[in-house]
Amino acid sequence: MPSPTTPLLPEPVRRLAAWCAVVLLAAGVVGIGVWLCVVFRTAVTPVLLALLGTALLGPLHRRLVRTGMRRSLAAVLTCLAVVAVAGGAAYIVATALIKTGDQILGALKQAGQELAEHFGAAGASVRDLAAHAQGLLARLGGTAASGLLSGLGAVGAMTATSVLALLLMFFFLRDSDRAAAALRSLAPRSTGDVVEAMARRAYGAVEGFMRGTTFIAAIDAVCITAGLLVLRVPGAVGLGALVFVGAYIPYLGAFISGSVAVLVALADRGWAIALWTLGVVLAVQMLEGHVLLPMVQSRTVQMHPATVMVAITAGAGVAGVLGMLFAVPLTAAVSGVVSEIRARYAEPAAGPGPESPA
Repeated sequence: MPSPTTPLLPEPVRRLAAWCAVVLLAAGVVGIGVWLCVVFRTAVTPVLLALLGTALLGPLHRRLVRTGMRRSLAAVLTCLAVVAVAGGAAYIVATALIKTGDQILGALKQAGQELAEHFGAAGASVRDLAAHAQGLLARLGGTAASGLLSGLGAVGAMTATSVLALLLMFFFLRDSDRAAAALRSLAPRSTGDVVEAMARRAYGAVEGFMRGTTFIAAIDAVCITAGLLVLRVPGAVGLGALVFVGAYIPYLGAFISGSVAVLVALADRGWAIALWTLGVVLAVQMLEGHVLLPMVQSRTVQMHPATVMVAITAGAGVAGVLGMLFAVPLTAAVSGVVSEIRARYAEPAAGPGPESPA
């Protein structure tokens, strides 16, 4: 008969039960957090956009402050720079896509017809996709023309979200020096240092991701646009803009934008130019994967491609395009927090034991 002090379950089973309880508790907390973010997405979206903008332009604000400029004035100038750059980029992208949109759609439809002639059902799917895209755009245009109030409401919601995000970014930049004190006031006294360290690591990971992604997106867009201009592919500027925007969705965005460029080249210039375009896209992707990404990730948080793909898929399932945009930065923040926890609470390596007697 077991003694009263003998545990009912063996030690491995009790450890497994404890880990299962921790995993279930963490999953429940994450699930409730995601549900709250979806319910209050009208307020959460501007906050996340402001955080991403602050992470991207924080170095500019700090440089202005180091020159002796007041923090409020530096934040105002940084926000004005955001408006100028984002507005100019949006104008260039919109102009390029408007001028070449019909040309790109026509090229995609023609590419679908050529693929249908050579590959049968697979090519017919591409042709139907292009035709349906053109019809969808026409129907959307008719709907917007008939439902003016609905269109104005959508534009108004986007404008309000952008303005709120810009105002929040101003306050985040201006009061960034008080963030550590605010976290310490919210956290218990015994955990203030840990909470501050985790917050700094998470913000540093997001900041590194945003700067690195923007750098990679600019190089990809410039290289692919230059290659398309040399090959005289129609809509080169619009396709380059699509590459730049798609780079903020790692792997998937580059695949989509590169496929569109190859199909447009196939439709307008034939198989030879399409193969050259494919070579340009693959060369740029190899440059990104073997040179740019290791160079950028060596200075920021490192994430496995499988983790990125799972995060993008989960984000798309939760919040669509916005979820795909926010998934990777949030994953980078979580990875930074996990790295800080491991660095603080990892068990020290076991030293050499006492020498055994001869």
